[in-house]
Amino acid sequence: MRIGEAARLSGLEASAIRFYETRGIVPVPNRTGAGYRDYSTNEVELLRFVRRLRSLELPLDDVREIVGLRVDDQAPCASVRTALARETAAIDQQIEDLHRLRDELRRLQMAAEQITDEWPTTCVCHVLQPAGAD
Repeated sequence: MRIGEAARLSGLEASAIRFYETRGIVPVPNRTGAGYRDYSTNEVELLRFVRRLRSLELPLDDVREIVGLRVDDQAPCASVRTALARETAAIDQQIEDLHRLRDELRRLQMAAEQITDEWPTTCVCHVLQPAGAD
């Protein structure tokens, strides 16, 4: 089947398929005599798998490694577990960072509600001045 049909069946845009091919994420399919890409059902399944990995926002390097193992008829499950654990830890860290930021913003908001709009001319806004900088 041609790229349009492979795109429709895999849920990817044709441009995404071309991108994955040029980046070595998925193998380049055979070509017809007229030069069109000719996808098999197995290649479409691989494209669906790539779409699922990317929907989890796994980095392209991880996707390339995982797909490469699958293409080489190796079980990629250990690599998938490692990638998922790494991404989960990164998200946990982002959540912690966001909680700290939210707490700081709330602290500043409460402090800002307690002060007037008059400020010394030596700063832009004393709500955001570092402690002891006035």
